[in-house]
Amino acid sequence: MPLSRREFLTALMGFVALTTGTRWAIAGKGHMRIYKDPLCGCCESWAEAMRRAAYAVEVHNEADMAAIKRRFAVPADLEACHTAVIEGYVIEGHVPPEAIGKLMDGRPAIAGLAVPGMPEGSIGMGDSPNASYDVYAFGKSEATPRLFYRVRPRA
Repeated sequence: MPLSRREFLTALMGFVALTTGTRWAIAGKGHMRIYKDPLCGCCESWAEAMRRAAYAVEVHNEADMAAIKRRFAVPADLEACHTAVIEGYVIEGHVPPEAIGKLMDGRPAIAGLAVPGMPEGSIGMGDSPNASYDVYAFGKSEATPRLFYRVRPRA
């Protein structure tokens, strides 16, 4: 039985990943570029969670993360350890895939989403069912970040 185009491309990208060591993955939710410090383990855990959530992930190890924050206009009070970009939106820090999905579904006129700092229990920081933190929308037409999504303990 012949392969479908999708099956062929999936097999081809798998072969390319195996033979070149690339960090790309076939995924249905979009392509995400993640910028992180080469020594940051929580960032790599977050990237792996995005892969599991069906995002195609491309990781860039950067020695100067401050320059990345400036490049993507991340507000200083919202900075975290890693910065990602997906379809023109900036994702700063340990933003959960559910919030990114809401962003992609709604396509609001914002620059991006941020989880400031490194909240205990967030993805990459323990992924605890008892985690409690907020995700903020920032930029473009909004002068002040606003609450976009809440992460609360799972029942």
